[in-house]
Amino acid sequence: MLLSGGVDSSTALLSLRKSYPDAVINAYYLKIWLEDELAFPGLCPWEEDLGYARAVCDIAKIPLRIISLQKEYWERIVSYTLGELKAGRTPSPDILCNRLIKYDAFLHRVGESLDKVASGHYAVCTQGPDEIFYIRKSPDPVKDQTYFLSQLTQTQASMAMFPIGGMAKYEVRRLASELNVPAKAREDSQGICFLGGIRYRDFVRHYMGERKGKILEVETGRKLGLHRGSWFHTIGQRTGLGLSGGPWYVVAKNHEENTVTVAGNMDAEAKACASFITEKPNWISGPPRNTRINLKLRHGPKIVGATIRELGLGQGGRLQVDMDKADRGVAPGQFAVMYHGDVCLGGAMICERASMG
Repeated sequence: MLLSGGVDSSTALLSLRKSYPDAVINAYYLKIWLEDELAFPGLCPWEEDLGYARAVCDIAKIPLRIISLQKEYWERIVSYTLGELKAGRTPSPDILCNRLIKYDAFLHRVGESLDKVASGHYAVCTQGPDEIFYIRKSPDPVKDQTYFLSQLTQTQASMAMFPIGGMAKYEVRRLASELNVPAKAREDSQGICFLGGIRYRDFVRHYMGERKGKILEVETGRKLGLHRGSWFHTIGQRTGLGLSGGPWYVVAKNHEENTVTVAGNMDAEAKACASFITEKPNWISGPPRNTRINLKLRHGPKIVGATIRELGLGQGGRLQVDMDKADRGVAPGQFAVMYHGDVCLGGAMICERASMG
């Protein structure tokens, strides 16, 4: 059981113990944020998390092991995040964390035979009559976390177990109260998984610095204001621009010139993207059987119909995705996560916008 100390993983642990009273269950707290030479100057709540994790393990009467994956996290996730920012793209570290850390580096570090790896994710894993494992959406559309699981391989999906994945958040809170989970009143964690209590913007500023650049209006090219670095902004962003007379939306960035281009509401709609190209698709349970899929561009309940098609030979698995409705927030580096019904098919990284709506 991967245990964070939050209400979801804590409730998942006690639910798991109740459902499988004879199973051998071990709990693992993954310590991934950085100290010593990799330190970020700020407070990280991992000690508080660990206190809640120990308390729920005492109730379940199971051991808790602390696994330090700080070096692996730096090499695989933090370095990737900084590389994407330096390239002017929008990173998605939480998606890669599940594939590269929780279901890869962790298993290599533990070095023992495990039948399943359980976590507090809102998702459902089932095995079909074809013996293939499928990752399915949670019945709670707001909390559903299949977006973050879309890069799992079939082997990793075969080991995944989500004890509370078929429940809505209010049901988990209610069960946490019934089971007297120590973390029952804790608020949900927000933001990037490795930052703890550190704001993402502060993390970016620490490693990328600040450099003033122009905020330009898309229609006229006139300067509306200044920003502190294009890497702080992403396409589709509406808040944090410090401009009056809005709302304003980021519609383009030029990393080399350090400019951010914005548009008002009507112009932003005109610049919304309906088609884009992806690369390196990951199919959890095999490629889709038809070209019509449903699509998520970000974590949350919003989903849109789309048509996908493979590009020509020599394109390296590139796909063109044509959405039924244009979106303001299509940014290179993001992941497009694809569904058929409630099954998460997998996802691919957006590399360029194919056309403007």
